[in-house]
Amino acid sequence: MPRYRLLVEYDGTPFVGWQRQPNGDSVQGVLEQALAKLCGQPVMVQCAGRTDAGVHACGQVAHVDLPREYSADAVRDAANFHAKPHPVAVLRAELVSDDFHARFSAVGRAYVYRILNRRAPSVLDKNRVWWVAVGLDVERMQEGANHLLGCHDFTSFRAAACQAASPVKHLDVLDVRRCGEMIEIHAGARSFLHHQVRNMVGTLKLVGEGKWSPDDVRVALKACSRAAAGPTAPPEGLYLTSVRY
Repeated sequence: MPRYRLLVEYDGTPFVGWQRQPNGDSVQGVLEQALAKLCGQPVMVQCAGRTDAGVHACGQVAHVDLPREYSADAVRDAANFHAKPHPVAVLRAELVSDDFHARFSAVGRAYVYRILNRRAPSVLDKNRVWWVAVGLDVERMQEGANHLLGCHDFTSFRAAACQAASPVKHLDVLDVRRCGEMIEIHAGARSFLHHQVRNMVGTLKLVGEGKWSPDDVRVALKACSRAAAGPTAPPEGLYLTSVRY
């Protein structure tokens, strides 16, 4: 069966997450239903990184096996036509070899977390940023972030429901950048624990508002206890931006 790699963009606001679930619409379900209408039979779409409810993507990668070969443009256009009116778009489709796997072939994933840091609430970016009214010190946040770079046991930043076999991950990138009222936190690694990025962001916010010192992040990391780190940042500020192969 021909295998296609899909580059997918979506607004996670109305979805229960990427993964198909019985209690609401999912990104996976929308794509599977759309592609089933193209080929006339059920299909399974697998992704590089399952996102939670409310989390967005501009660079999600997925793959699907179809019963016969179509042009890449036909797969993209049919998926987008049948996915309407859901906020999901296939940006690109391409025919790949059978040994390509969206999840297991990936060697790196990148996320960005966006914080709107101003007194007035968000209107145009509602459900797409975390609005934080209190001023945040980006330099202090970066000092705290530096303690998380490298290979560590990230138990303190791991969700209780995380199913990863090990809490040890190698964090390659954690950059905090301000552009006017917007703060972006860029994170990159081969893979992440469940809620790892959101838990790191929630912790760095404490540093930015002066409730924690940058060194408190190091102490929380070494504690290897979820209770030692900061709160989980809300999902709406998080975007999966790219997957590396």
